[in-house]
Amino acid sequence: MKRMLIWALALMMGSVCDAEDITITYNGSKAKVKQSVKDSVTVKVQGANVDIESLYKDHKLTLLVKGKSNDGQLTLKTAGKAKIKLDNLNLTSQEGAPICLKNKKKVEIVAHKGTENTLTVTACSDTVNHKGAVIWAKGKLLLSGKGVLNIIATGDGCRGIKAKKDITIEELTLNVTTSGNHLGEKPFGFGGFQMPNDSTLKAGFPNFPNFPMPNDSTMKGGFPGFPGFPGGGMPDFGNMPDFGNMPDFGNMPPFGNDSIEGGFGGGFAGKHKYVASTKGIASKGKITINSGNVTVRTNTAGAEGIEGKKGVVFNGGNIDVMTPDDAVNANATIEFNGANVIARSTGNDAVDSNPENGFFMPFGGNANQDTAPAIIVRGGTVYAWSQVGSPEEGMDCDFAPLAIEGGTIFTVGGGMGEMPSVPTIATAKQPTVLLIGLNVVKDEPISVCDEKGKRLDTIKVPFAMRRSASLVSSPAFKIGSTYTVKTKGYEKTFTIKENFTTVR
Repeated sequence: MKRMLIWALALMMGSVCDAEDITITYNGSKAKVKQSVKDSVTVKVQGANVDIESLYKDHKLTLLVKGKSNDGQLTLKTAGKAKIKLDNLNLTSQEGAPICLKNKKKVEIVAHKGTENTLTVTACSDTVNHKGAVIWAKGKLLLSGKGVLNIIATGDGCRGIKAKKDITIEELTLNVTTSGNHLGEKPFGFGGFQMPNDSTLKAGFPNFPNFPMPNDSTMKGGFPGFPGFPGGGMPDFGNMPDFGNMPDFGNMPPFGNDSIEGGFGGGFAGKHKYVASTKGIASKGKITINSGNVTVRTNTAGAEGIEGKKGVVFNGGNIDVMTPDDAVNANATIEFNGANVIARSTGNDAVDSNPENGFFMPFGGNANQDTAPAIIVRGGTVYAWSQVGSPEEGMDCDFAPLAIEGGTIFTVGGGMGEMPSVPTIATAKQPTVLLIGLNVVKDEPISVCDEKGKRLDTIKVPFAMRRSASLVSSPAFKIGSTYTVKTKGYEKTFTIKENFTTVR
């Protein structure tokens, strides 16, 4: 009898926990709200715009949202955590985020199993009163569930998903598409600059950081950073000190016609900075994908696919990203631990890590130099393809360390004068090969075979590149063994002599 009472009590508690505090049903130009928890919770409804504010700190507010509207929004602000369940929701906002989360605490958005949910934004011009994304979150964001969530941003300045803190994705089938233009471009700053066609310095130079000189220099301590030059020409420097012997940079890629029309890119991190850029998934924190199926497509130059300022972590799932700019980008470490990732860029690096203290490593580093790996591959499959050619790469570390500890890897890219980001013998825990001059034929199979002819991997690249600098690695690779990479019009057989081997 006692056990039955305990079981009944547990069942009742479970049903209370699973009940929704608020149910929102969209129907065209109107929204109907059913509210079971009213104390300390304020709900305002104006047409199909629903504004909810909760003062509960310890209670996780739970919402069920369903129905359809072509001009509606949901704005949520709670003192505690919140959970939003999507049940075949089709919600379009004509201005600003259809789901705007002002929480400081984490919000979980769940797509119910068997449901397909679509969120769309068509304009983000009012950036003062609204947030420029389909889903905008002030705090941490968890996207989960066994349903489908389609994120569509068609308006100028509209991102797909934007959070000020960490984003985590698991189980979900998530499809993100952005197609609008950026609202504007920020002035040039350090991180890259663009020269006009006549090579005059009309735009001025950016600020340069400190960097030390080689040991045989008369300025062994280096010289301090200096402010950017103003536009309109070069300033008068007066008598310059003797800098001694400068380091040898090797062969630089040709810029053509003695001008630098596109600005510096690749290893020198030449980037345009946009106002309200139309990125796919962006976070000022870290982005982690644990499982599920994630597809990201952006269509405007400068629009990254997945950008986590404090890092991107792929633990599992299937991820497919295609963008004009970096498919995956971070200002910290990008980790591949077990997911199947296809990252493709049509105009920049496929995977690009720009560690804050990782730049200028070839000049000897500095006291603040971050020696942690910028990209780590531990497992899964990583296909990183940049189709624009030199100097853009499949995986770019900006001279910071690249570590390969496992996984199946095949990159395609130009590299910086055929000098792409590569691991060292020390950071390649799994044998890895750099193939210089691989001829990639569009949609033709590229096979990696062992010495007995057994195929270890086969890929098809949806574009052509005459001379790719490709990183290839496989858990099957062994030091001392011979392998062949072949495609239409190209075949290269090589023996792996050490953990990192270059093959020309």
